[in-house]
Amino acid sequence: MYNLLSALPVIEASSFVASPTAGLYLAQFGAEVIRVDQIGGGPDFRRWPVTAENNSLYWENLNRAKKSVALDLGRPEGRELLQELVRATGQFVTNFPAGGFLSHELLAEGRPDLITVRVMGWADGSPALDYTVNNSVGYPMLTGAGSEPVNHVLPAWDLLTGAYAAFALLAAIQRRAATGEGGEVRLPLSDVAIGTVANMGGLAEVLYTGENRPRLGNAVYGLFGRDFTTRDGQRTMIVVVTPRQWANLIAALNLGEAVAAVEAARGVSFAKDDGLRFTHRDALYPLFERAIAARDHADLAAAFDAGGIVHSPYRTMLDAANDPALVADNPIFGSAANPSGFAYPAAGAFATIPQAEREPPRPAPRNGEHSEAVLAERLSLSSGEIARLIDAGIVGVG
Repeated sequence: MYNLLSALPVIEASSFVASPTAGLYLAQFGAEVIRVDQIGGGPDFRRWPVTAENNSLYWENLNRAKKSVALDLGRPEGRELLQELVRATGQFVTNFPAGGFLSHELLAEGRPDLITVRVMGWADGSPALDYTVNNSVGYPMLTGAGSEPVNHVLPAWDLLTGAYAAFALLAAIQRRAATGEGGEVRLPLSDVAIGTVANMGGLAEVLYTGENRPRLGNAVYGLFGRDFTTRDGQRTMIVVVTPRQWANLIAALNLGEAVAAVEAARGVSFAKDDGLRFTHRDALYPLFERAIAARDHADLAAAFDAGGIVHSPYRTMLDAANDPALVADNPIFGSAANPSGFAYPAAGAFATIPQAEREPPRPAPRNGEHSEAVLAERLSLSSGEIARLIDAGIVGVG
C-alpha cells in the first residue's frame, strides 16, 4: 500500500476479474475505492477457490483495501442510492451494461464532469469472458504442441484490461483537471486482446505471411528458448536473449566445437543472430538436450547463474508459495485480518517506491461493512434515515 492517490474517491460496481482488478490497483496506491454490491454479495462473492466455510479466497484478494456498501439493487431506492454515490464521488469504475440505470449519460445529468470507466466484453455491448475472447484472437491455436486448442489458465485479458482501466481513469482525471470535462471510457476485453495481438506484431505477421504461426510447444518463437531435462529429472526452461548469454551458455555446456560444426555445415553464425538460432533449432536442440541430460540441475543452475543465463525450473504453485524469495521475504507481502479467518501472505502494491513508506496490505471488507459510514459521509444522510433504509432492507450492513 502507498498513499499516492489518497485524495481520490472511486465508486466501483463490478464483479469477476477485470473491473475489480482496476479498483484493486487504485486502492493499493491509496485511492478510497468504495465497492457497491447487492446485499449478500454479487455473482462473484462465492467464486472458487473457497474455504471449507465457503468464503471466497478469490474475492477477498481481489477486493483488498476497498470499502463495501451493500444495497438492494433490485429496488428503485437502492439503485438511486448507487446513482447518488457515483454523482457525489465523480469517479466510477464498472462492468455493468452501458445502458440502463448506470449509463454514463444518465449519471452525468447530475454530474457533468463525471468520469466513468466501463469494462465491457465486446464493443457492441455483447457479453464475453477472458476465455472466449482468447479463443477469438487465436492464442489457443498457438498454445501446446498437438493439434487441439489449449486454453491457458491465466485470465490474461481480464488482468490487462483491469490494469488498463486504472490507467484510463487516471488519464481521464488528468484531462478533466486541464479542461473541466468529464466523460466515459469504454474498454472492451476484445479490443484489449486484439490490440495487444497487434502491438506484439502478431496481426502484421499473419497478414504478411498469409498463414498462421506453427505451434511450438514450449519453444520460444524467434529465440533460442526451450525446456530441457537434466540428469536428475528436473525440467528447466532456458532462454537466451543476448550474444553474451549465448556465448556463456555454450561455454557452460562445453558445446563450442559442436556448435561451430553446425555453423560451418550450414554457412551461418549464431553469435549475434536470434533468428538464426531459432531457424536452425533442429540441429541445435539435440546438442543441448544431450549436454543438459548429462548433468544434474544444481550443477547447471550454478553455472547458468554465473554466466547470467536466464533459466528456471518448472515448479508447482505450492512450490512457489513456499519459496522465501518469492513470498516470505518479499516486501510486497504482509499480513492482514482476512474476512475468511484464514491467515496467509497478503499481496500489496506490486511496485516498490524507495522514496515512500510501504504500508502493510489491508483486508477485504465484509459485504456492507462500510454502508453506514459511506452513506453518512458521501450523501450526508442522517443516522435516522440510514436506520430506516436498513430496516427496509434497502441497505445492508456487515
